[in-house]
Amino acid sequence: MFICRRLLQLGALSALLAGCSTTAPTAPNSLATPSVAASGNTAIRIGPSTPTPGSELPDDAPATLTATGALRPEVRTFVEELAAERNLPLDPMVKALESSRYNATVSRLIAPAPPGKKIWRSWLTYRSRFVEPKRIGWGVDFYNENRDLLNQAAQRFGVPAPIIASIIGVETLYGRNMGNFRVLDALATLAFDYPDPNKPERATMFRGQLGDFLTLVMKDKLELETRGSYAGAIGMPQFMPTSIMHYAVDGDDNGHIDLTNNTQDAIMSVGSFLAQHGWQRGLPVFAPVVLPADPTALVDGGLEPKQSWSTLSAAGSRLQPGASVTGWGSQPLGVVDLVEEARGTAQYRVGTPNFFALTKYNRSYFYATSVADLAAEIEARVNR
Repeated sequence: MFICRRLLQLGALSALLAGCSTTAPTAPNSLATPSVAASGNTAIRIGPSTPTPGSELPDDAPATLTATGALRPEVRTFVEELAAERNLPLDPMVKALESSRYNATVSRLIAPAPPGKKIWRSWLTYRSRFVEPKRIGWGVDFYNENRDLLNQAAQRFGVPAPIIASIIGVETLYGRNMGNFRVLDALATLAFDYPDPNKPERATMFRGQLGDFLTLVMKDKLELETRGSYAGAIGMPQFMPTSIMHYAVDGDDNGHIDLTNNTQDAIMSVGSFLAQHGWQRGLPVFAPVVLPADPTALVDGGLEPKQSWSTLSAAGSRLQPGASVTGWGSQPLGVVDLVEEARGTAQYRVGTPNFFALTKYNRSYFYATSVADLAAEIEARVNR
């Protein structure tokens, strides 16, 4: 749920921490080595097992050290301030950072596209990557294997079981592709050598993630050698360290949160994230509305719903055949455009607050709609 245009991987962050632009399509992380799912499914290779060196800096060189072997001044300042602000032991964090390695693959994957190269957004192409037979079939299997856990999460957080299963399916193929990058290396690379100097706020954001990762390590909540995506997302739901700190849940009450190996923790944590980002129990993701022939003027492209049913109906919208105005009718709504840029066309839907809660997981209309559509396919099959 996170870094724009090139990946789907980063799981759960709000606002800036979500990372992706509003409707930019994302794609699966084809460079992450899959892990074995907690359910025992055989791992499926999705890409190379080791990163390919790039040309930016020597791959596997120390990420935070000067030529003399001391921490770079900005790194030293960072870790000293972190230790003081959070009352953490300085020496172990210094040693951890000294062990971090620059990863050129991480830098290359995060870097912006070459100038002049147009990336055409296509909803149909994007959807076909995630709402497809194999992912649907695995989703049904995941649902059936974890039905009780999913229903417990739905009862606790109000998020439907198919939605939770769908997010885990979109993020990591139900735990099959959780990434094989050392999170410390990925975050140190992006925190101190971010490849786009025109976006200093991104380096600042990754320094925050690195600080939270080190905090979790120092508090014995994560291992220093934790593996994840090339942007530092962890586990089945692909939570960034900040999201682990704020939204992850100890689903089985064993005193430890493990999003990589513990399916119950992962399921409950997805429900927790969405509930804390505005998910409303009982609301659909989309309102059953037929928009006017040209709804372009009703689209604002934002990540918060600002329309009302009365405004939409005054503009020519009507209910779908057989539908009625229920709880969604009193909620703020948003018109969602799912574009085919090369064709100059778009599909339109009306999102409820629950649609916009999904965009807090990944700031993309394409992502949120794919999650909803995959969930609908899974639900249709498990209820047959």
